[in-house]
Amino acid sequence: MYPGNYFVIRQATAEDQRSLHQLAQLDSQRPLSGPALIGEIDGIPVAALSLTDGRLIADPFQPTAVLSQLLRMRAGALDAY
Repeated sequence: MYPGNYFVIRQATAEDQRSLHQLAQLDSQRPLSGPALIGEIDGIPVAALSLTDGRLIADPFQPTAVLSQLLRMRAGALDAY
């Protein structure tokens, strides 16, 4: 189990576009468009989830399985709210 502060999940901003593009390239996917959540480990974006279509991109060289689940849970909570 990971400590509660191991991951940071936050709303993507305009400044994150480059990071989102790099993540998409690493994951061999097209970049996300529209609002998204970003998951960080040690201040580095390693996964992102589109709030528009639910598409997930992640760094394949980082342990993102748990973070990906947390991103989906957070998106579900935002949707329910």
